[in-house]
Amino acid sequence: MSKVKYYYDPDTLSYRKIEPKKSRKYRNIFFFVLGAALFGFLGLTLLLNTNLLNTPRELSLQREVKNYELQFELLDKKMEQIEQVLANIEDRDNNIYRLYFEANPISEAQRRAGFGGINRYKSLEGFNNSEMIISTTKRLDIIQKQMVIQSKSLDEITKLAKEKEKLLAAIPAIQPVNNEELTRMASGYGWRSDPFTKARKMHWGMDFTAPKGTPIYASGDGKVIRADNNSSGYGKHIRIDHGYGYMSLYGHLSRYNVKKRQQVKRGDLIGFVGSTGRSEAPHLHYEVWKDGERINPINFYYGSLSAEEFENMLKFATQENQSLD
Repeated sequence: MSKVKYYYDPDTLSYRKIEPKKSRKYRNIFFFVLGAALFGFLGLTLLLNTNLLNTPRELSLQREVKNYELQFELLDKKMEQIEQVLANIEDRDNNIYRLYFEANPISEAQRRAGFGGINRYKSLEGFNNSEMIISTTKRLDIIQKQMVIQSKSLDEITKLAKEKEKLLAAIPAIQPVNNEELTRMASGYGWRSDPFTKARKMHWGMDFTAPKGTPIYASGDGKVIRADNNSSGYGKHIRIDHGYGYMSLYGHLSRYNVKKRQQVKRGDLIGFVGSTGRSEAPHLHYEVWKDGERINPINFYYGSLSAEEFENMLKFATQENQSLD
C-alpha cells in the first residue's frame, strides 16, 4: 500500500491530502529507469571482465594468448643471448681475423643497419600485441641480416687465409743447402772482393761452399721458369718464380733435377752443387728477387735455421771477404 501524505491548511484549519504532481511522478520514473540502466551496465561490465560469463572456447583462447605472451618473453631472452654471441663473433672478426689478414673491418653501421623503404610490418599492425610482435620481428630480421654479413665475412676470411697460406708457402724461407752438407758460408750479400779481378764489387747473393754433387733444394713453392746455361756468369742455373713478386736463383750447378715450367714445392730437390760458369770453386750462388729487385737472402731463413744457426750465418755473411764468383 502506498504511503498517503497530508498537509495542514491554515485557511480551513484542517489537514488535506497531498496529491502528487504528474511531472514529479514522471521524473521519479525517469530517474528509476536511468539508475537501473546504469546499474545494469556496470554489472554487465564487471561480469564481462570476469570468467563467469566466458564460454569454454573463450577461456581456451585466453589461455593461448597468455601462453603466446610467455613464449614471446622466452624468445626475447633467447634473442638477447644470440645477440651477445653474435657481438662477440663480430668483435673477433674485426679485431683478430680481419686484422691478421689485413682486411678492412666491417663498420658497426653496416652490421646494425635496418631496412628502409616500405613498411615491412604493416600486416602485423592492428592487434592487441602488435607493438611486441613488430619489435620482435624487427630484431629477428636484424639478427638474420647480421648473420648473413658475418657469414660473408667468414667466407672472405677463409679465402684470405688460403691466399695467406699460399703466400707463406711461396716465400723462399729455407736455406737451399742443408747445414750437414755445408762446408761453410763463403760469402754474403754486399760489397765483396772479386776472386778474378780482385776489385771491390757488389755481390748480389750468398755463396754456400759444398762438395760437388751436394743436393740443392727449392726454398719455396713455385714454378721453374729457367733451367739453362744461357745467363752470363751463372753457368748452369735455375730460376723459380714463387709468385707474389718473389723469385729465387740457384747458380753454378753441376746438373739439374727439374725442367722449365715444372711446379715445385719447398724442399724439393732441384739440382746439385757444381762450379760451372764464372766460379772459383764448387759452391751454390743463391739470390732472392722481390718485384724485380735483388734483396739480401739472409732475411729469408726463418723456416730452417735455429736462432743460434742464424746468428752464426749472420756473423759470416756480414764479413767483407772475397766471393767465389
